[in-house]
Amino acid sequence: MERLNLEGWLPIRIWQPAGEWQVDWCWFGDTPLHQPFFRDAVEAALRLPFNQAFRRQTPLAVLGDWQAQSPGLAPSAFIFHASRCGSTLISQMLAQLANHIVISEPPPLDALLRSGLPAVERCAAIKGLVSAYGQRRLGTEQRLVIKLDAWNITELPLLRECFPDTPWLFVYRDPLEIAVSHIRRPGMHMVPGMIGASGLDDELPFDSREDFIARRLGRLLASGLAQCQAFGGVAVNYSELPGAMAGRLAGFFGLDDVQREQVFAAVGRHAKQPSSVFVGDCDEKRREASTLLHERVERWARGPYEALVAKSCIDSTDAIASRLTPTVDLQ
Repeated sequence: MERLNLEGWLPIRIWQPAGEWQVDWCWFGDTPLHQPFFRDAVEAALRLPFNQAFRRQTPLAVLGDWQAQSPGLAPSAFIFHASRCGSTLISQMLAQLANHIVISEPPPLDALLRSGLPAVERCAAIKGLVSAYGQRRLGTEQRLVIKLDAWNITELPLLRECFPDTPWLFVYRDPLEIAVSHIRRPGMHMVPGMIGASGLDDELPFDSREDFIARRLGRLLASGLAQCQAFGGVAVNYSELPGAMAGRLAGFFGLDDVQREQVFAAVGRHAKQPSSVFVGDCDEKRREASTLLHERVERWARGPYEALVAKSCIDSTDAIASRLTPTVDLQ
């Protein structure tokens, strides 16, 4: 195999311009990815004079070649979420750690998960992509955490085919609070047709923005619940944050005592806008919700939310029990 020279480069787009899948790469050098979202890091990197002068594009198969030549870290955890519910806070807390690579909602992974590629080819490409993100560009990296887009919870079985042993969690929040956030500023998946076909689609007509958002949210929460039950995911309620990062999530992410303190350097700032101070808005959102939104959320999303709350209680109890159970030496 010809020696590749992709050190310092990361995939930023995977697309199919003329029947053949291509990968666009961007040079990051040893710059850490500290921004709330991968796309923010890409925008910053593309402003570098080098990236304005030089671009690199390769066939999709190069991902597998690069993985064979220079395998990156295997993923240590995946973060799924219901959107606007604290997953960015978790990823930003982990990004404070020098030994963590945190990739937040990378569009290339979404593109592969929802592509029409044959299963074997798709899995090989996903493994190659994740390996590229897991390259040790600083030399201190030991763990790779990837946060996916909210709608990718429906593609979890495909990701599990590639990484069956990687632990994952599903972060969620009271659906009325999530819905109000999307009424204010809708995410891509809360605008009809914006993200194309996805597992959140249904065949029912909708009569208002409130109806569409509540229905999509209900399907999202129901998918999170079903996947947790089927594949052993950990359900995490927004109300547990950020404290859970010093408790059961510290164990989930394998943080030592020093790291449990370091991650809280991100607390107090707005996770999506680090230059701003975070201000809780649960009560404000509840007051702002219209009667129609209340009714639609209760109809479509309240049931799966309550079931997730019950699962979170079980997960939390199990985590406490595991810490209290003494280790028995059988030798």
